[in-house]
Amino acid sequence: MSQPLEKSRENLLPRHIAIIMDGNRRWALQHNVSRLAGHKKGIEAARRCVEAALEAGIENLTLYAFSSENWKRPKEEVDSLMGLLRLYIGSELKRMASSKVRLRFIGRRDNLPKDIKNLLEKAEEATRANKKLLLTLAINYGSHGEILGAVKKLGRSIKEGHLDPETLTEQDLSDALETGQAPDPDMVIRTGGEKRLSNFLLWQSAYAELIFLDVYWPDFSAAFLNEAIEEFQSRDRRFGARQ
Repeated sequence: MSQPLEKSRENLLPRHIAIIMDGNRRWALQHNVSRLAGHKKGIEAARRCVEAALEAGIENLTLYAFSSENWKRPKEEVDSLMGLLRLYIGSELKRMASSKVRLRFIGRRDNLPKDIKNLLEKAEEATRANKKLLLTLAINYGSHGEILGAVKKLGRSIKEGHLDPETLTEQDLSDALETGQAPDPDMVIRTGGEKRLSNFLLWQSAYAELIFLDVYWPDFSAAFLNEAIEEFQSRDRRFGARQ
């Protein structure tokens, strides 16, 4: 098990960690339990991850909770995931308030159940003043759709005469994305052994350090997060420049 992070290396901490939480279903198969049981264990891992991020001093944490492609899963599983989402947000609000965690959601809300949309808005409003950690949950999210939405938003500004297309910058597009309030992720972690981004923060992750772990998400712990941070700290980030 990894030790707590060295105080002398705090200045090398990533400002923003993004995580693709993969492996709940395979964990369930491995342990001969239902998919729902696997997703419940995944919620416990998410709680441990948030606590570990707070302990490490991370300012921004984004978790990929439900992709826009996940609607293709069996209806029973999708319904169960929505139920667990209700449970997680409802049960964690007090904990987040006491820990000074601000909760934010990205992804399309128009085709989410009405009570969940209301719950997301309530959670965002209740934690808006918290400053210690910005926890972003990507729900019904897909990066292609996010980028397309940002392009449409900029297009409307151009059409209305508020923006000159000749002066359009990369920063303008970044600001138009749903993640505009947070810095780009310094590190993207994916559990479950797969090595792809799966339509997650594609624009924002251009210079992120990618770390792929063989552990299934329900088994994720503070030790794995700290080891990933230590791996990040050991890497030489040149951002395309020769040194």
